[in-house]
Amino acid sequence: MAGVPVSYKNHRHPVEVISHCVWLYFRFPLSFREAEELTLERGVIVSYETIRRWCGKFGQGYANSLRRRRPRPGDKWHLDEVFIKINGEQKYLWRVVYADGMVLDILVQNRRDKAAARRFFRRLLKETGSVPRVVVTDKLRSYSAAHREVMPSAEHRSQKGLNNRAENSHQPTRQRERAMKGFRSVGTAQRFLAAFTSIPPHFRPSRHLMTASPYRFEMTLRFTLWNHITGNTGMLATT
Repeated sequence: MAGVPVSYKNHRHPVEVISHCVWLYFRFPLSFREAEELTLERGVIVSYETIRRWCGKFGQGYANSLRRRRPRPGDKWHLDEVFIKINGEQKYLWRVVYADGMVLDILVQNRRDKAAARRFFRRLLKETGSVPRVVVTDKLRSYSAAHREVMPSAEHRSQKGLNNRAENSHQPTRQRERAMKGFRSVGTAQRFLAAFTSIPPHFRPSRHLMTASPYRFEMTLRFTLWNHITGNTGMLATT
């Protein structure tokens, strides 16, 4: 069971059920009750509260395993921030994506000032262990100030229109935010989005660039990797 991020010891349900429920919840805009209903249709009785606990316990571990298997990030990063509502209060979701649009990291913060930008830059350097060649941002002045202090060797570009890649990457988050009717706390948002930015993209190859046969083959490979990192030797998650 190499690659399993968390032990399944003392769990009554088998790994096939657990990994399938986590996959359902993060892959599709479902509530925990809807995931419970879909699981019941397959003849498996599990409560929505149990699914909630599984997603909290295993989701990030699965996401981390997928992230470790990605190619090393390129040397051009796109950064952006967008406001989100948490219990009626405005917070900011900071995000960095590679040149190919894959999300590198996210961070939910209370502000979007220099201190917040600096904190996010330092987090990125610690997580990746590398300094990008180019950093692309919008025209928020906080980026320039933090860039000069934290990663001055990287080229900083902030012309209008250059950062559409990062801005477009917020769309799946917006869709899921609406489906969930908002987030209840900063911690909840951070935990969910940290896993959400890795799990669904794994199952979204560039479908528009493939014919049917190569697409199915690619999806088979991706499900095989998912089963490997979750330790699922059954077929519930892929049938």
